[in-house]
Amino acid sequence: MDQQLQKKKIMEILNISENLNRIKDVDSMLDRVLMEVRLLTHADAGSIFLKKGDKLSFEHVHNDTLMKNDTSRNRYIYAKQEIPINSNSIAGYVAAHKTHLVIDDVYKLNSSVPYTFNHSFDDSSSYHTQSVLTVPLMIGQDKLIGVIQLINPKDKRGEVIPFSTYDELLVTLFANQAAAAIERAQMTREIILRMIKIAEMRDPKETGEHVNRVASYSIEIYQRWASKKIISHDEVKQFKDLLRIASMLHDVGKVGISDNILKKRDTLDEFEREIMKKHTVYGARLFKDSTSDWDDMAKEITLNHHEKWDGSGYPGFIGNIFHDPICIGPGKNREEIPLSARIVSLADIYDALISPRSYKNCWSEQKVIDYILDNKGKFFDPEIVDAFFDIYDVIKAIRQKYSDSD
Repeated sequence: MDQQLQKKKIMEILNISENLNRIKDVDSMLDRVLMEVRLLTHADAGSIFLKKGDKLSFEHVHNDTLMKNDTSRNRYIYAKQEIPINSNSIAGYVAAHKTHLVIDDVYKLNSSVPYTFNHSFDDSSSYHTQSVLTVPLMIGQDKLIGVIQLINPKDKRGEVIPFSTYDELLVTLFANQAAAAIERAQMTREIILRMIKIAEMRDPKETGEHVNRVASYSIEIYQRWASKKIISHDEVKQFKDLLRIASMLHDVGKVGISDNILKKRDTLDEFEREIMKKHTVYGARLFKDSTSDWDDMAKEITLNHHEKWDGSGYPGFIGNIFHDPICIGPGKNREEIPLSARIVSLADIYDALISPRSYKNCWSEQKVIDYILDNKGKFFDPEIVDAFFDIYDVIKAIRQKYSDSD
């Protein structure tokens, strides 16, 4: 590779690193990191593991071969897998020794190496992994964030080739930049989850797993909806980045509701229901002094996620939400409800109905499906419902990954 091209590649990495700093959500960050590093190396597939305790947790995956023309492709992202940080696996070895590995053919490993290749994914998906480059994500010399693994670089004819020495150099350089960006996004997620913990102390329905599921459902529903609308790739990425974090706070306004109502086991009376409706306004008020697009979306979701397509929801049109007393107005309907809130509405209700709680049994899956279909065009935007069922395999994978039993 000539020096001019090498310089161009390094400048690309610096520009990418600058763009990564604008991404707030950790899942959006992992997706962008994996996409960019695959473009640099022409890799067909790749995955990212993040360090959690003494293990690596599988967090994100791309695979162009498997995901092409598959509306349920993102189900692979939500696979649950953990790998011990030791020398038994390729990723575990890289994490344990904080060094990179390049392997030309994982099915022809030398018997002298301590690690083995787990071919169970290949067996189940009919994919063939061959060339693998695995690099630690490090902050400085000692702090391990995770591991990035790239698979099967291809030449111009689409043939799998080995990773080059220059690929190793580029990915190692990029990984150092990406690790810092990922750590910042993780810190943002942790701050959000701590806010959720405060809400959880008040309301047993608002668990960390519940908000993770609602957020994941929401971004996947949006992505499917956007693909049908032929929304630009950049717009989809930006919207998903905002939606993931903003949707997690959809019920944060419940901190303003009395424990006598929040924790009441019996059915709320009419007076109590009217008070409960105000949690949407209390939540929106938290974002009064908006400083970002994220604040704006969080405000519209907290305020509008109980609105219904036919106008029978709440809080409706209430004038200035920052003035007391709060007077619940006539419901918004159809496109008067922001897209983000229409998506979160379906995601939230689906999860509430299908998830068991200490105070209620869950509905059967078929009963929940029937309820959503019965209320398509009534409570729910019909296009959002269609997108939801288009990716129902992904929805089920999300439920499994963020199970309350874990």
